[in-house]
Amino acid sequence: MGVVVVAAGSGTRLGAERPKAFVEVVGTTILERAVAGVLEAAVDELVVVVPEDLVAEATGLVDPLRPEGVDVTVVAGGAHRTDSVAAGLAALSDAIAVVLVHDAARCLTPVVVFERVLAALAAGAAGAIPGVPVVDTIKVVDAGGVITATPLRDSLRAVQTPQGFDRAVLTAAHASGAAATDDAALVEALGHDVIVVEGDALALKITTVDDLARAERLLSDH
Repeated sequence: MGVVVVAAGSGTRLGAERPKAFVEVVGTTILERAVAGVLEAAVDELVVVVPEDLVAEATGLVDPLRPEGVDVTVVAGGAHRTDSVAAGLAALSDAIAVVLVHDAARCLTPVVVFERVLAALAAGAAGAIPGVPVVDTIKVVDAGGVITATPLRDSLRAVQTPQGFDRAVLTAAHASGAAATDDAALVEALGHDVIVVEGDALALKITTVDDLARAERLLSDH
């Protein structure tokens, strides 16, 4: 199994002086925490995708975390998330048939979430992603702010990562040239079913200063 950790974003909404993955949470960078979490799962190969000018620094951070027998590679990402995932996919060896794509910003994700995704793939799913129930009522609005629909809350999920796929399916999805905010949307667009498995509150995405503070509180509680 191969994992692509996406850490190439600028993280401007966090307001830090450097890309988000290189910001510390309780003394350890988001990138290191994310990689350490991934390596708790049964990983054969790990590719970390970072900004081009930070490849050397990232390599220095993740190399000490590499367990024996696991290949860890750091590559440069692209201008968009899809470009970065594609770069990560290209760096995996031909032997990898199943791929998980994980956002470094979800650095507290427990290993059980990885295991649920992998279990769904092992059962034959072309794709599987974690999600949690939506607690707020959601409204669909038009350009003028007028409500056009109210989806049933029971059918909604806020999705997380890692998102797992058959590698051939994910590669074809990226080759389609479509744009999407997550890999599942690309795979769905090709007509494949993607299963949603149980996510976890700890798999929050660190995007803003408030998110960072919440992650620090969660770490203090554990």
